Amino acid sequence: MGVTLHFEGRLKDDGALSRVVAKAKSFAVREGWATTDIHDSNAVLRRVRGEQSTDYRGPAEGVVVSPHIAAEPLRLEFDQTRYVQDYIKTQFAPAEIHVKVVELLRSLESEFDSLCVFDEGEFWESSDVQALRRHMEAVHRVLTDVLAKNPNAHGPVRLPSGRIVDYMS
Repeated sequence: MGVTLHFEGRLKDDGALSRVVAKAKSFAVREGWATTDIHDSNAVLRRVRGEQSTDYRGPAEGVVVSPHIAAEPLRLEFDQTRYVQDYIKTQFAPAEIHVKVVELLRSLESEFDSLCVFDEGEFWESSDVQALRRHMEAVHRVLTDVLAKNPNAHGPVRLPSGRIVDYMS
């Protein structure tokens, strides 16, 4: 549940990594968003190819961008083959945050051989803010209904990883 941007792609060349990090940080500074560098010699990154889940184990580089307290962090974390695969849930932040995250991803797109984005809010494809708002409102209604029907449920809940669970029972 929730409005989430899923993305994956491979950078064009070795120099693209430093350009992506620099562009993301510059964008974040303009927006007043926090960033944290990623330099991990022993990363474990969850990857999904088709229906198969696997873990990448090895060095990772990149940047984490924190666009809003009510959104998940945007992890631009690349493995040693310059590949990234992740997602960011923006459901609980204002729609404008989702729009800005899409703007950031679009600004980075030229550094990729290909960047594939699946936007549950349909904004990536349409640039239709009203459609995005309708998706966010529909999910909010479903979540409100779930919480009302289950007195033991509560949410949303931010996990130590920064991920947001819609509700827990």
